[in-house]
Amino acid sequence: MSAIQFLREKAGVFVAVIIGLALFLFVVSDFFGGGTGQNRRIRKYYELGEIAGEYISYQDFEERVQNLVEIYKLSGMATIDESVYESIREQVWQQMVREKIQDNQYKNLGIGVSSEEVDELVLGNNPHPIVMQLFTDQSTGVFNRSFLVNFLKQIDIDETAKRYWLFFENEIVNDRMNTKYNNLVSKGLYVTSKQAEFDNMLNSNTVDFSYIMKNYASVPDSSVKISQSDLEAYYNTHKNNYKRSALRDIEYVTFDIVPSENDIKDAEDWITRTKEEFAAAVNPVEFINLSADTRHTSFYVPLEDISENLRDFVKSEDKATVFGPYQEDGSFKVAKLIDAANRPDSVRARHILISSGQLRPLTRAQAIADSLINLIKSGVSFDVLAMANSEDQGSAQVGGDLGWFPEGMMVVPFNNACFTAKKGDLTTAETIYGVHIIEVLEKSKDVRKYDIGIVDRAITASSTTNQKIYSEASQFAGNNNTYEQFNNSIASLKMNKRVANDVAPAQKTLPGLENPRSLIISLFSAEAGKIILDANQQAVFEIGDTYVVAYCTRIQEEGLAPLKDVVNDVRFALLKDKKAEIIADEYEKNGGEGKTLDDIARQMGLVVEEATQINFRSYTIPNIGSEPALISAASSARQNVVSGPVKGNNGVFMINVNSVTTPPEQDLKLLKDRLLATYQMRGTYEAYEALRKSANIVDKRYKFY
Repeated sequence: MSAIQFLREKAGVFVAVIIGLALFLFVVSDFFGGGTGQNRRIRKYYELGEIAGEYISYQDFEERVQNLVEIYKLSGMATIDESVYESIREQVWQQMVREKIQDNQYKNLGIGVSSEEVDELVLGNNPHPIVMQLFTDQSTGVFNRSFLVNFLKQIDIDETAKRYWLFFENEIVNDRMNTKYNNLVSKGLYVTSKQAEFDNMLNSNTVDFSYIMKNYASVPDSSVKISQSDLEAYYNTHKNNYKRSALRDIEYVTFDIVPSENDIKDAEDWITRTKEEFAAAVNPVEFINLSADTRHTSFYVPLEDISENLRDFVKSEDKATVFGPYQEDGSFKVAKLIDAANRPDSVRARHILISSGQLRPLTRAQAIADSLINLIKSGVSFDVLAMANSEDQGSAQVGGDLGWFPEGMMVVPFNNACFTAKKGDLTTAETIYGVHIIEVLEKSKDVRKYDIGIVDRAITASSTTNQKIYSEASQFAGNNNTYEQFNNSIASLKMNKRVANDVAPAQKTLPGLENPRSLIISLFSAEAGKIILDANQQAVFEIGDTYVVAYCTRIQEEGLAPLKDVVNDVRFALLKDKKAEIIADEYEKNGGEGKTLDDIARQMGLVVEEATQINFRSYTIPNIGSEPALISAASSARQNVVSGPVKGNNGVFMINVNSVTTPPEQDLKLLKDRLLATYQMRGTYEAYEALRKSANIVDKRYKFY
């Protein structure tokens, strides 16, 4: 069995799981070295980020991304779209962060993994979960050690499989080091008896309390005097509340790339001319594959799955006539019935796959298949031969059984072999995967199906149309060099202007645009009130099927917001504080020794409310909402004593704890063990987050992606 084929079949999903856990580790080369002025300028241009004082270049990062892309491809993912790329970039970045943060920790603590440990983790009595996952029979749940040993022998002659296996081996090593580190952190944690008792009290003790609240809105704003010096003092004391991210505002217009009347007519004329050629074609399928925008699939489909445009035509089973032209799905089309036949709706089959490729020529695969067919005909069990020889590991473990499948699910040669063979027939098919020995086990009832040949021509904008629209966009950009001109032109031309505020550096979307990352990247290099230019200093962006001309209308840089930008927020917060002081003074005047909560409420025109079954870890107060200060005060207040004032989110409170419910005593050891388990579970995460915070991570990926 091919080692790489095994990994592709067995590990395709599993590799994504591992990568998602960010366990992999690649060796990263240092692209830029030295300290010359030129190198520093180059470094600044290509700087993707900084982690713990260490510069991360775009080249280093992209190299690792491409390495991981190759792993995905080896896992059987033929197409890597932008969403997958985005996921891969995020995985690579998070792993780079983890490496830079933890490598020093591992080194300082003397954490490593020896070659003997690796051997034990792979071939020992308790293999690593990755090994167990790869080499466990999914149908029986039994770990196949002999298969593991045979596989490891094969990778010496298969360089691709070897590279792929080394990826998994690196996962194992890094996971082991991470486990050692986490164990050290966990073992360093301890819980005292007092800690356990206090935590249990916070979790278990509940209070019922009465309260009154005077809302901040009850104090007129006009009664509060706030000076400039007050604002400055409050701002300086609470600066951390006014840190902000980099944001931009953008306004833009679009010029949609749509087919012209001439483009539509050209497509229609082409399909009309081609109809006659299609009718005369000796080999319609070959003609379709040479002429049409879409290749012929050669699948038979039942009438209900055929487009309504074609159903009446198909039912006539006229193989001589070409139907159309008709318009459908953005294309002009003509159709011809290639064949009609009674075929099963679905079949159940089993197979043995003998792969072919660089390591095994097709002729060799065919010879192996012939030998196996002879064994089957001589009485050897198909199941046994499939389990021992099939390189489709997913089905091999169940004797090659693929279950039931409808027409069109499998590749064409395999599909047709299954749907034309009789029940019990033994046949073969050659596909891109190799040679398949197929036995049809069951077939559903026959239905009438049709093989329809379609020649299509998509209605698309021609290069002439595209250039015309681009010229319009370019002329618009050139004629509107100021923001005022931009808006005046939009008004005069009755164009639709789109606006997006608070655009973040890593944002992926803008209203009405498909994948506008190039525009967003350029937005963060633009000046406020100026037209946005791309990397080539062009003002017209091609985004999907549209051209875009845009202005940057506001710049907010990352960092501490100046007072002038947040003065309204500061004023609001300060107003709330001063109102709280006024309300607290009112409570003091109306309270005093011997006064109950009811007395204070009557004098101030307030209503006494009740809250029950509240503990320290409650999140909200019924009918009020989030009031953490009130919950904290009530949880620690003395019973039957009026307490306060308490400054809350919605107003200022006075409270009276009516009762405290204490649950029965619990086993102290059990409490300590439970709290320690919680600490250990949180400890490794919090340790990592602390290291992460101290690393002063600078992420500039938005400059490139």
